[in-house]
Amino acid sequence: MKNGKKRSSKIQTKLIRYIWICVIPLIILFSIAIIRLYTYYQEYDQLVRNITSANEFNMSFKNNMDETMYRIITGSANWTDAEEKLEDDDPKAQINDARIHFEKLRGVTTEENVRSDLNALIKLLGILEERVDDILTNVEEGGHYDENMEMLDMNIRTLTSLIQDDIQKYIYDEAKNMEMLRRQVANSLLNSIRVIIFVLIAIIVVIFVLSRRLSRGITEPITELVSMTEKFAGGDFSVSYHPDRDDEMKTLAESFNSMVKEIETLVDDIHREQENAKDAELRLLQEQINPHFLYNTLDAIIWMTEAGENQKAIQIIQELSSFFRISLSKGESEITIRNEREHVKNYLEIQRFRYQDILDYEIDIDEELLDFHIQKLTLQPIVENAIYHGIKNKRGGGKITVCGHPHYNGKDIVFTVHDDGIGMNKEELDRLRALISGEITSEDNSGFGMANVEKRIEMLYGSGYGMSVESVSGEGTTITVTIPKV
Repeated sequence: MKNGKKRSSKIQTKLIRYIWICVIPLIILFSIAIIRLYTYYQEYDQLVRNITSANEFNMSFKNNMDETMYRIITGSANWTDAEEKLEDDDPKAQINDARIHFEKLRGVTTEENVRSDLNALIKLLGILEERVDDILTNVEEGGHYDENMEMLDMNIRTLTSLIQDDIQKYIYDEAKNMEMLRRQVANSLLNSIRVIIFVLIAIIVVIFVLSRRLSRGITEPITELVSMTEKFAGGDFSVSYHPDRDDEMKTLAESFNSMVKEIETLVDDIHREQENAKDAELRLLQEQINPHFLYNTLDAIIWMTEAGENQKAIQIIQELSSFFRISLSKGESEITIRNEREHVKNYLEIQRFRYQDILDYEIDIDEELLDFHIQKLTLQPIVENAIYHGIKNKRGGGKITVCGHPHYNGKDIVFTVHDDGIGMNKEELDRLRALISGEITSEDNSGFGMANVEKRIEMLYGSGYGMSVESVSGEGTTITVTIPKV
C-alpha cells in the first residue's frame, strides 16, 4: 500500500498474461470438441431410441393384430357389446398407436431413405385399417364368418406381414445410418486428437520460451535473497539486501532487511525470557514439592532406622529417590504417563508408611495410555490434596483411587482421583472451584498446587482441557482431569 492505494503487482500481471496465452487456445479447442461430441451423441441417442421403439412393434404388432382379428371373427373377443369389449381387443386402437408412433419417427428423421420407408409403412397401416373396418362391419351385421376368415387370410395377415417387413427395413436403414455416424465420430475423434496434440506441442514451446524469460526475472533476485537468508540463518545479523529493480522484489528485500533487525531484537528478548523461564520453573518445582513432606519423610526414615526397621527404611528411601528423580526429569516439562503413574505410586507409598493405619490406595490406568505424554506433576498435587484435605481428617482412614482411561471421543485421556474422605459442603466446593479457576486467591496458598495444575494444562492444551471437581460432604471427592492424547 502506498498513499492509500494498492500498488499493482508487476510479476503477477506477467504471470496472468502468460497463463491466459496458454489457456485460451485450450479452452477454445476443448469447447469445440465438446460441442461436436455432444452433437454426435444426440444424433446417436436419437437413432438408438428410434430403433429400439420400432423393434418393439416389429416383435409384437403382427402377432397381436392377427390374433385380435381372429378372436373377433370367431367370437372369443366381444366386439359388438361395448360394455364387455376389452381395450386389448380393439384392433383400430392398435393401428392408431402404430400410426402415431411412426409419424413421430418420420417427424424427427432427416435421411431421405428412412423417410421413404416410414411413408410406405404409414400407407400400409392406412390400408390395413380399411380392411379391418370391412371385417368389423361384417361382424357387427352378423354372419359372414367364411367371408371374414378369407379376408383375414388374404388381406389382414398379408398386410401385417408387409408392415413387419417395412419395419425391419426401417430398422435396417437406421442401423446403416448409425454405422455411418459411428465412422464420422471416429474420424472426428482422430482429427480432434491430432489438433489437440499439435496445439499442445505449440503451447509447450510457448510455455518453455516464456518460462525461461519469466524465471530469469524471478529466480535471479530470489537466489541472491536466498544467499542472504543462509548467512542470516548462520547467525549473521548484519546482512542486508538491496536489489537494483522496482517491483515486488524490492518490497521483499525491504521486508527482509526489516525482519533481520526485528529478529535480532527478538533473539535478545528470548534469551532474557529463557532465563526468566528457568527461574519460574525452579520456583514451580519448589512450590510443588512441599518441604514438610520431605522433612517428615526423612524423620520417618530416621525413626525406622533407630527402631531397627532397616528394610522399611531402605524401601522408603528407594521410593523417595524415584519420586525426586521423576520430579526433576532432567528439566523436561513433559513425561510419559508411565512415569507419572510411577511418580504418584512413589508418593502414595511414602505416605502410606507414615499413615499406614488410615491410608490405602489403588492405581488403575489403562496400559494402552502409558506411552502417551503428560505434563509433569499433574496428578501428584491432586493426590496430595486428597490426602491432606480428605483422608487425613476422616476417622478410620480411607482410600484413594487413581484411574486413567481413554475418552469416548478417542482423542482425549481422562484421569480421575477419588477419595472417600470427609468431602466438602457446597460452600467449600464452590471456593475450591474458584481457587482452581483463578477467580480468587488464598493467602495461605491452599489450593495452589491444583490451581497450578489447571493453569499449566490450559496454557499447554487450551481452554477446552483442565480439571473439574465433584464432592459430597461425608462421602468423598472426585477430581477429573482431561488432557489430549499426545
